[in-house]
Amino acid sequence: MSELINNSEKRKELLKHMILQLHAGEAPAEARKQLVNLLTKIPYGEVVEVEQELISEGTLSEAEVLKFCDIHSEALDGHIDLSGMKIVPPGHPVDTFKKENKELLKVVDQLDESYRKLSSLKDDHDIASWFLEMKSHFNNLMDVEKHYLRKENLLFPYLEKYGITGPPKVMWGKHNEIRELLKAAIEVLNNPEDMSLEEADAAVKFVLKPASDQVADMTMKEDQILLPMVMDKLTEIEWYEIYKQTLEIGFCLYDPEFEWRPENLDTTYEDEKQDDLIHLPSGSFTKAELQAILNSLPVDMTFVDKNEKVKYFSQGRERIFHRSRAILNRDVKLCHPPSSVHIVEQIIDDFRSGRQDHAPFWIQMKGKFIFIEYFALRDENGNYLGTLEVSQDLTERRALQGEQRILSYAK
Repeated sequence: MSELINNSEKRKELLKHMILQLHAGEAPAEARKQLVNLLTKIPYGEVVEVEQELISEGTLSEAEVLKFCDIHSEALDGHIDLSGMKIVPPGHPVDTFKKENKELLKVVDQLDESYRKLSSLKDDHDIASWFLEMKSHFNNLMDVEKHYLRKENLLFPYLEKYGITGPPKVMWGKHNEIRELLKAAIEVLNNPEDMSLEEADAAVKFVLKPASDQVADMTMKEDQILLPMVMDKLTEIEWYEIYKQTLEIGFCLYDPEFEWRPENLDTTYEDEKQDDLIHLPSGSFTKAELQAILNSLPVDMTFVDKNEKVKYFSQGRERIFHRSRAILNRDVKLCHPPSSVHIVEQIIDDFRSGRQDHAPFWIQMKGKFIFIEYFALRDENGNYLGTLEVSQDLTERRALQGEQRILSYAK
């Protein structure tokens, strides 16, 4: 038996046989039992190889593998050998994918806790608060879209280059299923009016929990199968190309703490030269100069484009509201508490339609007077480009009196 277990080809044949048994209708529990008893540990690369072979041979179509891949994952979970996985450097794209998965699982855990709370709710007020809590968690879970887009548009093309086409297509299909589940969950949470406890319980069972469970299941597929395999396949230069393009799509619930670049990288692969000028009608500056100017202004700025995606925020020394790069390319409505989303929607709608160009607010926060303004941005022809949020701490300025005409540096 040990000879069978330690022989890669025999092990793959057995795995292939068990997958075909699952597709023939054999109970997942029995297949799992066989895997545990006979295989004990399956190297991660063999799982991908077997699925690719089944599709390439025409034994199973991509649609059939997609239909049953959750059963495959259930049988294989915890029984995949990761001991041969390469060490992932901090800041590497794979490190970012894994850290994002940890954050997604935290949200899933929060949702599971919220699901358990449902049975203890007593009145309409409790139900309303529960729905707001759920919507906040699912708004965070929707951020997985950027995670999936990076896989689909940056990672999968390289796998296809190496002839690995079936598993990426299957995983992309699962992405689309999860997108539909999350969309259905948001629709339920957007319409909680007059929903009874029994109806809320049904929503959890048939809509909400299936969505969050599928997100969690995908993190397992990535951490135990996809990411170890792609670490073996892609070169350092290919990873660097992915790394450089990552910011264009954005991060999911996590802002990488470390910069990453391959060792001994040829200068031809470096980013744009710092002395390349950005030209405007009234002057020009380098990218470094522009960044310093924007970060030196005594305000917080956040730019939301015409598609309602957060595209930029300034990084001044004293921020009023916390921002991280995880919000980049995120839908601006998902960046606000559910209770205030309707205000954001109204501002954007008024700006887009041309009814308004400016919306001011001021609040008291932790003993400070905070002034917040929203500006509609338009091109020279009046076409809507997006919205700029500008926040200032005016506490000290409101207290100014008289004049100051001599040089006196602020302490």
